[in-house]
This record gives sequence, C-alpha cells and structure tokens, in this order.
Amino acid sequence: MSKLWGGRFTKKTDQLVEEYTASILFDKELAEEDIQGSLAHIAMLAKCGIVPEADAERIKEGLLKVQERIQRGEMEFSVSDEDIHMNIEKALIEEIGPVGGKLHTGRSRNDQVATDMHLYLRRRVVEFVGMLHKLQLALLEQAKANLDTIIPGYTHLQRAQPILFAHHLMAYVSMFQRDIERLQDSYKRINVLPLGAGALAGTTFPIDRHFVAEQLGFDRVYENSLDAVSDRDFIIEFLSNASMIMMHLSRLCEEMVMWSSTEFAFIELDDAFCTGSSIMPQKKNPDVAELVRGKTGRVYGNLVGLLTVLKALPLAYNKDMQEDKEGMFDTVKTLQGALQLFAPMVSTMKVNRDRMRQAVNQDFSNATDIADYLVNKGIPFRQAHEIIGKTVLYCIQNKKYLLDLTLDEFKQFSELFDDNIYQVLQPEQVVNARNVYGGTASEQVAQAIGRAEEAVGKTEEWVQTHLDK
Repeated sequence: MSKLWGGRFTKKTDQLVEEYTASILFDKELAEEDIQGSLAHIAMLAKCGIVPEADAERIKEGLLKVQERIQRGEMEFSVSDEDIHMNIEKALIEEIGPVGGKLHTGRSRNDQVATDMHLYLRRRVVEFVGMLHKLQLALLEQAKANLDTIIPGYTHLQRAQPILFAHHLMAYVSMFQRDIERLQDSYKRINVLPLGAGALAGTTFPIDRHFVAEQLGFDRVYENSLDAVSDRDFIIEFLSNASMIMMHLSRLCEEMVMWSSTEFAFIELDDAFCTGSSIMPQKKNPDVAELVRGKTGRVYGNLVGLLTVLKALPLAYNKDMQEDKEGMFDTVKTLQGALQLFAPMVSTMKVNRDRMRQAVNQDFSNATDIADYLVNKGIPFRQAHEIIGKTVLYCIQNKKYLLDLTLDEFKQFSELFDDNIYQVLQPEQVVNARNVYGGTASEQVAQAIGRAEEAVGKTEEWVQTHLDK
C-alpha cells in the first residue's frame, strides 16, 4: 500500500529520508494511548453524525483487534509508515478495509500526537507520585526507628552540630513531598485535551471536543488551536520535575555512598543493592546509589535538549518537535528504575547507631551550645563566640574534646563556667535544646513525622483517585 499521504507526490521517498525522519522505532511506546484516543475520536464522530454509526462500530472493532495484536506482540511496525499513528491506521485499513480511512476525519497527526503524549504523561505522573509515596513511607519507617539516634550534622562537609538521624531523614521526606506537589500541580496542565485542533487551525467538521475530553477523562480542552499542537510546556515541566527528583535522589545517594564507607561506617546497605569487585574480594560497592547519582546527568540533559529544540520554533508544528519524545521516554524509564529500587534500598538499610554516637562524642559539634550557655549568663554572643573558639583551639592543641576538659580548664577562658557545662554538652541535651518548630529536638521530630504521615495519607488517596482515569 502507498503512503497514506502520498497523493501530492510524484516520487517515492528516498530510503535514507524514510529512515532519518521515521519515529516508529521510539514512538511505538505510544501505541496504547494512540488507540485510546482514536476510540474516543470515532465515538465523537458517530455522535456528531460525521461518520455513520455502522462505520464507527466497524472502526471501533478494528481498533480493538489491532490493539490485541499489539498487546500480543504480533504487530510489525514499519519504518516506511513513519510513526505509530500511520502504522496503526494502516493496520486498521488492512483489518477492515477502506472504511478505516474515515477514522482520520476531523483530526491531524499534529493534534493526535499531542493527545497521545498528554495521555502518556498523565498516567506516568500518577505512577511517579505513587512511587515517591512509597519512598516517603520507607524514610518515615527509618526515621521512627531512629528517633533516639544522634548523628553529626554537617555544613561544608565539616561537623557542625549534632542532630537526630531521624531529623536528617525527614529532610528528604520534605524534599520528596515538594516533588509530589510539583507533579500533582503539573497534572493540571497535562490533563488538557489538544485533539480537535487539527493541523493548526481547527477543523471544518462539526466536532465536539468537550465530548472527547469527557470520554478520555480530560479536565478541559486547549483554548487555542495553534497552542494545542505546538505546546510542549507540559513535557518540559515534567522533565524539570524529574530533574529535581533525580537531584534529590542523587543527594541522598551521595550520603549513602559516604555513610557506607569505612571512614564513616554510619550505615550498611543490604547486599541485594550492592555489588562486588572482580579482583578485590573484600569489596562491597554501593553500585545502585552510584548509578542513580550518575543517571541524574542524563535526565538533566533531556531537559536541556528539549528546551533547546523549542527555543526558536515558530508556530505551529515543526518536524523539530519529533525530538520531544526520545528524551521523555528515556527520562520516564530512568526515573522508574531509580524509584523502584530506592524504597527497598532505604527500607533494608542498617543503621550503625554506636558508630554514629562515637562520631558525635569525638568532635566539637557541641561548641555552639557553650556559646549559648555563656550568652544566657549575660555575655554578648560575639564575645562568647571568641571565648569558645579559643577553648576549641586549646582542645585541639592538647588532643582533647570539650567533655574531656576539667572545670579548671574551662575557667581559664571564663569564670562563668560551672558544673552545669557538662550537662549542656551532652549530645542528647544539645539535640533537645533545639525544641523549636522544624528543629532537631525529639519532640519536634516526632511531631514532624506525624504531620508527614498525614500528608502521605492524602497522597495515597490522590493516587487512587487519579489512577482510575
């Protein structure tokens, strides 16, 4: 069969051109969405009297048969038919005859492909919210199990102040909550129907776009036909959101890699999420964490790539926009792989509480509390800061920590020191002294966990509601 658009042409397309311009090798990923959109479109054409009911029924039956062939893996996709839309339409015509050609009445591949991608991303966004929800649950369980575990907190990767390990984990729960909220917000812009915009100007047929939107579960339709076929903001927004999710995962991966090293030894990752060395039998490498960290770059690249493609395109559709799909599919696959592994990796992570406590006892991360102690005795903070700086220097020079100093040694720096200083310097006291909203005190972290669990419950409800579409 000749090309479905070949009437205007007198020569066959060059084979190299066919191979270069074809998108079927990657956009076959949209097969289910393409058929889903076509079923709604033919139902509308019948409702509006544009296509006879009998023809519409034959087309529907034919589409379902083509869908079954695709699902069974029996469909042979052809580069000469360019894309998923033409491959399916050609298969439909072969299945039911020329009447299958009526399916394309009142639409263009331009609004058709845009619809497919809206349907595709709509489903994936809901799935990603569900995956992030599972990751949050894993982090919350670890946080609840470590409400009394103290770890050095860092700035500049230098020990700063002791914090609860649960507090550290809850920071990531907050990050992923923002990621969830961004995805949920983007859903509003994904769930808009472009079908009916035609190639760029609408159609002369009396179609009912709102009926199609209702059939497909879209909340609204594009107001402007030019915008409908040229808009890829929703994909850019997804790629941006995915980049931030990967950035957050990568930050946690970096900490897991460090924490599981002999130098830190704060955690041990489960064997199921590590690999060994081909030459060094003692090695246990955190390969999953390292690879997630590494794959973050390709997700960033997909975002920058599409931004670059779109930066100077005139309205409306241009062939350049075919480049919107491979990066999107790659990002979906990359993010799926990372999130599927992350929740179980966090859940099975073993926490070395003794090693964390030893680290806290062998640093100067409680120094700020001595300054606060002196401030409460009437010394200006800047003066207290200088006193404690000299105290720490003395400890370093004498190979001691603050809790090792005698009261006489403390008094070398200020007569205001008394026996209470030893209580002030205890890690538990240092942590629980920060009993302010969002702080690391046990009471505040427990409350934060409670609030997070409430938010996680709402996320689960949202996922269940939107999976039905």
